Amino acid sequence: MACADGMNAGRLQGKAAIITGGSGTLGRAMARAFVREGASVLLVDLDARALGEACRVLGDAASFVAADVTQPTDAARYIRVAEERYGGVDVLVCNAGVEGVVMDIPDYPLEVYQRVMSVNVTGVFLGLKYGMPALTRRGGGSVVIMSSNSGLRGASGVSAYVASKHAVVGLMRVATLEGAPHKIRVNTVNPSPIEGRMMQSLEEGFAPGAADQVKQDIIASIPAGRYGTPEEVANLVLFLASDESSYCSGGVYVIDGGRTAK
Repeated sequence: MACADGMNAGRLQGKAAIITGGSGTLGRAMARAFVREGASVLLVDLDARALGEACRVLGDAASFVAADVTQPTDAARYIRVAEERYGGVDVLVCNAGVEGVVMDIPDYPLEVYQRVMSVNVTGVFLGLKYGMPALTRRGGGSVVIMSSNSGLRGASGVSAYVASKHAVVGLMRVATLEGAPHKIRVNTVNPSPIEGRMMQSLEEGFAPGAADQVKQDIIASIPAGRYGTPEEVANLVLFLASDESSYCSGGVYVIDGGRTAK
């Protein structure tokens, strides 16, 4: 389905991009940046209604498809839809992710662990599996995988999330080597806490009823003294999606206000 209200061309002029997790906080911010810079964008997520709301203001350059990134048939379908609508795929942003619950490993529900790994890792694997051939058909392009600060360090109570975000860094490194002969660049973006629904969920999970204090404690661990914004992350993803980053591949791009320097 097409959206309304066009925007100007720019750094992604003539490129076609896919953003999974397109109806979420980060997905919407990335879509705004991409459309503003001239890309045609396909948003992918589970909820068609939320996707429609997310892309309504983006203009005819944006459209969406409801799909489950954990299912091979759905992953193949959203790649096929992008090629049919836009003539190819130049940029793939594997952004879909879930946080799971906050519990120590002995108490962590297996079904929740498996769901987190399915969305956060299998979803990325399937995006690469079906997306890399499409990028090859286009003559190359850029893949950006959304990892996390948690993909570089540990954190008690969030074993599934931490494991999944470490895992996609490994997938990125393999895809970098396999994609290089086809002019495909692959990188991860690893944010520290970003303002939005996911962090609100985790704050409440770490200390039910005391989420505000948890947020202040986390902020105290960040040299910049605040959470990042979705727009700041989107700007980094935009750089990696564009030709400005033509020699950037295999990289882990931290955007965390200095948190990992401590």
